[in-house]
Amino acid sequence: MEGVCNGEESELTVQACVLSEFSESAEARALFNSLPDIHQDTASREAIIEKFVVMMDRYQEQPHLLDPHLEWMLNMLLEMTRNEKSPPLLVRGYKIFMQLFPHEVSDVQPVLDLLCRQDQKDTETWETRYILLLWLSMTCLIPFDLSRLDGHLSADSGLNRETIMDRILAVAKSFLRVSDKSRDAASVLVSKFVTRPDVKQKRLGDFLDWCLTTISQTSEMTMEGTVALDGALQSLAQLFKHGKRDDFLQYAPTVLQCLNQKRIAESNQATLRKLGVKVVQRLGLTCLKPRLAKWRYQRGSRSLAVNLALSSATGSVEDTKPDLESVSQEEDYDIPQEVENVIEQLLVGLKDKETIVRWSSAKGIGRVTGRLPKELADEVVESVLECFSFQETDNAWHGGCLALAELGRRGLLLPSRLPDGSFVFSFFYSLL
Repeated sequence: MEGVCNGEESELTVQACVLSEFSESAEARALFNSLPDIHQDTASREAIIEKFVVMMDRYQEQPHLLDPHLEWMLNMLLEMTRNEKSPPLLVRGYKIFMQLFPHEVSDVQPVLDLLCRQDQKDTETWETRYILLLWLSMTCLIPFDLSRLDGHLSADSGLNRETIMDRILAVAKSFLRVSDKSRDAASVLVSKFVTRPDVKQKRLGDFLDWCLTTISQTSEMTMEGTVALDGALQSLAQLFKHGKRDDFLQYAPTVLQCLNQKRIAESNQATLRKLGVKVVQRLGLTCLKPRLAKWRYQRGSRSLAVNLALSSATGSVEDTKPDLESVSQEEDYDIPQEVENVIEQLLVGLKDKETIVRWSSAKGIGRVTGRLPKELADEVVESVLECFSFQETDNAWHGGCLALAELGRRGLLLPSRLPDGSFVFSFFYSLL
């Protein structure tokens, strides 16, 4: 590195590459320990949080260095939360951090009560609501029927209190309509809570009706409508991703019909179009049986030494090819008609003007194609290759490249199709 860079640039480059551990561990502990004392002092609290954020920003490109320290950080913050102290900003992604949250029975009621007391309009404490929603989504994993936590619902005054199940659903629905990051955490809560065995038996149908009603009756012309549509679409995407296929298969055609009528793909909001693509691909995966295509191209060993050893032993390197006889035996099942609609929408998404929509569509093409029979999958590949027409825009060409890359990564771009795709590669090479 020093031989390539000169002067100050070389020094800065070397400094950026020396991070090998979380060296500010002791300083971070001291900051956490000082939070209870300065919590009431707004200026001091903001200074501490800003110092912590600057400290964390150094690890944005190497967040895995924080993983060994997340547990003690989380434990210290949870102690403050149990004492109704607000935690500061957290840097690591929620999928990693959620694994460290405790999910004991004794935590359900306090976390739910604390979340209900939050002011959803307070823009300065959205981090607290975000973390509490993620924590509540973990406490929902307790392996007990939630009715055991209700106790005696009939109060002395004769009025009936809400059940824990109804309270959590009400909280989730309310946070799905907020305009901050808490909306994302609320969709995670929905995916964990509504898919519980006791909840899906009583509330799954009602919640899906609520989502479809929100989508069909809400206009995206207002900020409130856009936020509500975003929350409903995120919930559907998470539910059909994490839920069991047998539970959601009966609802997939109805949800797809609602999305078709709403015409999410024609929305002016790129985020809504991306979420629409995510929901559509999950609906397609729900309609198809979970399977790993036996006809896919299976690469040989990536080790050069192994390939050379095979070459010297057999005289040539063996290619791993699909067993066509087993392929014909496994494809004796009907493909639902909704899948054709799903693939058509994903192909349209490849030509979208926003990269995030094209990328999500390409992933959907790869996932759905991996569950199709060989003949139908080959038709999808042919449709993707049609994106590389001189009558198409550069967006279509880029989306087609993303789809081909996804198909190739999954072994779904068979060698027989490489001559058709060679035109694309040779064309791009000529532009270099």
